[in-house]
Amino acid sequence: MRVSTSATAGAASPVRVSTSATAGADSPVRVSTSAMGITVSPVSEDPVRRRVRAHGRVQGVFFRDSVRRDAASRGVAGWVRNCPDGTVEAVFEGPRDAVAALVEACRAGPGHAAVSQLDEADEPMEGLAGFEVR
Repeated sequence: MRVSTSATAGAASPVRVSTSATAGADSPVRVSTSAMGITVSPVSEDPVRRRVRAHGRVQGVFFRDSVRRDAASRGVAGWVRNCPDGTVEAVFEGPRDAVAALVEACRAGPGHAAVSQLDEADEPMEGLAGFEVR
């Protein structure tokens, strides 16, 4: 696989960046650019859906908003809500690595939370779009 990009740094000074990487014959890759170069990394092809329920001191500690912000930054769809029994439930749909990172973030909880238990379950995809606090 060959990745190249070009940009114009000014009217008379074009900049061309080119790099090569191997990710497998038909593997999709994520390409990101920075001031220092280009990074190429494999992208998981199949999205996953995961439901979690956090137990402990998880309400009134910005748990839901923390999950919403983290999901948005990772491009994960789904929702999060407080449950009447004092737990917080969330559903995530997206790339396997991003969903796994969100599950681990729920396990740790935000600053003042104290997660005593995290229930997890894989579910069939529903094709959710966006992320909401319910």
